[in-house]
Amino acid sequence: MPLLDLIRTLREQMRDPRNAFQANNEKLVWRIGDVFARTWDLGFTAFGGPPVHFQILHQRFVEGRGGKAPWVDEQTYQELFAICQALPGPGSTKMVFCIALIHAGFLPALFVFLVWSLPGAIGMYGLSLGVQRMHAILPGVVYALLSGLNASTVGIIALAAVQLSEKAITDKITRILVIFGACAGLCYNALWYFPVLMVIGGGSTLIWDGWLRQRIAKFRAKLKRKPVDPDRLVEEIGDSIPLEEQGSSAGGVQRRLATGSAKAKASAESSAPQNAIDNKGLVNAKSAAETEVPVTDMITHAIPIGWGLCIIVCFFATFISVIVTRGVLTMPPLALNLFANMYLAGTIIFGGGPVVIPLLRAYVVQPGWVSSRDFLLGLAIIQAFPGPNFNFAVYLGALTFLKSTYPTILGAFLGYVGIFFPGIALAVGVQSLWRKLRTKMLVISLLRGVHATAVGLVFTAVYRLWEIGYLTADAGSGQSLALDPWWVVVTAVTYAESAWFKVPPAAAIVSGGVLGLCWYGAVGRN
Repeated sequence: MPLLDLIRTLREQMRDPRNAFQANNEKLVWRIGDVFARTWDLGFTAFGGPPVHFQILHQRFVEGRGGKAPWVDEQTYQELFAICQALPGPGSTKMVFCIALIHAGFLPALFVFLVWSLPGAIGMYGLSLGVQRMHAILPGVVYALLSGLNASTVGIIALAAVQLSEKAITDKITRILVIFGACAGLCYNALWYFPVLMVIGGGSTLIWDGWLRQRIAKFRAKLKRKPVDPDRLVEEIGDSIPLEEQGSSAGGVQRRLATGSAKAKASAESSAPQNAIDNKGLVNAKSAAETEVPVTDMITHAIPIGWGLCIIVCFFATFISVIVTRGVLTMPPLALNLFANMYLAGTIIFGGGPVVIPLLRAYVVQPGWVSSRDFLLGLAIIQAFPGPNFNFAVYLGALTFLKSTYPTILGAFLGYVGIFFPGIALAVGVQSLWRKLRTKMLVISLLRGVHATAVGLVFTAVYRLWEIGYLTADAGSGQSLALDPWWVVVTAVTYAESAWFKVPPAAAIVSGGVLGLCWYGAVGRN
């Protein structure tokens, strides 16, 4: 059958190692089929929030889990991670969109975004329709299930934080910045705070790589009355590499030459081993190919810089127009008020889902659109939903229109578009510029610090969910999992399952829910 032949061909292409890091330049329908085959299940299985999502995306598109050809190399992934954390909006959503954009182009990336976000959005919209029929106090078994899911999610996020930090730490300065991000994020929480921390992190590596490291090296050498020995420089000062040498260092976010450039080819030729030349003076193609480092194709589906700048300018123009229009009107309609609040939230939020929750509470509960009880109930359930936490805006948008003349589906749509559009638009615009910026030493040094600090902030998500993960009838807004040793056990077991036995995050989180039900059957009903 033609359909079976198409599926078989697509499967063979996904597993062909020759397609690793290569962009798909086939017809649009074929490219959409390609990305659908690799992402169709993410909207149903990507539990755990952004930190876990980043690990899932790394395993799927960098490691090529399951024998499938990877789409992006490690360095490109680290660069995208830093960019997505440095821009406002949903971090993991921007990440999956940008990976698909590099591999298959804009329309397939937009399709992947819908596949990624719509399952959770539809689920949250359904919850908004039934929340009014729920009692203020849920059955005890529901609280036990949600607590089990939350406890297992903490374990998965903790593992993701550890694994991300292992990749982010390449020298002493990045190790310090990971610790700095984690500690600073635990001590304070505000809208302006996270972007300021990332700017501090980027500035720190910029100063260290460009000036301070060399100064310290000369100072130490002067104290010892010895000349600076370049071979011992890394050992004495740390593992960081000066800006002019970063292009040849390994690990982390580093400078690379533009794909396909003459410099890149010359570098690849110069790195070929001497034994690659046989006794006839000819290059052994096999040996040279084995030493060539594959890089992601960033050219095929690259968005022109002019279009990228146009997208950024149009976004800020629409943002200013929406905010000014609402401010000018004496009695702005509810639809405009809702969209403006969600649009503003999607524009000024850095740090992903855990940060957007308190802001959305101020935007929908304080005006009286959504009750505090309904907000907390949705907050508890969104933690157990797959996909992006920004889908919470769909739930809140529908509830906002529940008692108005507008249909609830319109409120859900306005919440969905308003919260997601800013981050996606800025990610597309910046990625068009990134082909040029990614070869600049100063930019890469800056991103190295942003990346390390952002990874440190992932540890704060562990703490914050830990503090609200245990749900009971008396504490519907959540309390610390440490209040009952069983939830500590669930967290530890989930961590061990994924870290040591390679249990997929979705299965590990579901097992946490089962352990929560076991707790209820044994002691919870007493």
